[in-house]
Amino acid sequence: MTPPATSSRFRAVWWLISLGIMAAIWWLSSSPDTPGPPLVHPLDWIAHFTAYFALAYALGRATGRRDIALLIAVWWGALDEVHQAFVPGRDAGVTDWLFDLAGAWIGSRWATRRRGAREEGEAETVRNQSW
Repeated sequence: MTPPATSSRFRAVWWLISLGIMAAIWWLSSSPDTPGPPLVHPLDWIAHFTAYFALAYALGRATGRRDIALLIAVWWGALDEVHQAFVPGRDAGVTDWLFDLAGAWIGSRWATRRRGAREEGEAETVRNQSW
């Protein structure tokens, strides 16, 4: 039996979440003014970090692969920065993309970490020592 974490239904839900986050990022960056109060440094960088952390986490759960999740999220961040360069009132920045990258890196790692790996390793050590 396939564990729930790797079932196709589970992954499909995470793909839908990923696509929703990607759409939200695109929609927000298409407008000259984002909803809410204006974000000044460093709050805008925190928003970039958080958005791409969430995207990479969802992609990591969808794909089960850290490298693929990171690649897609970082690519989306770069594409979004180029997109913003053509939106009146918005600007593209390498610093914004670096915060996207940092959030994506941590999000992809969190999504694909092995749960219980430490406990499994400790149990194996105890078993080996008892012989």
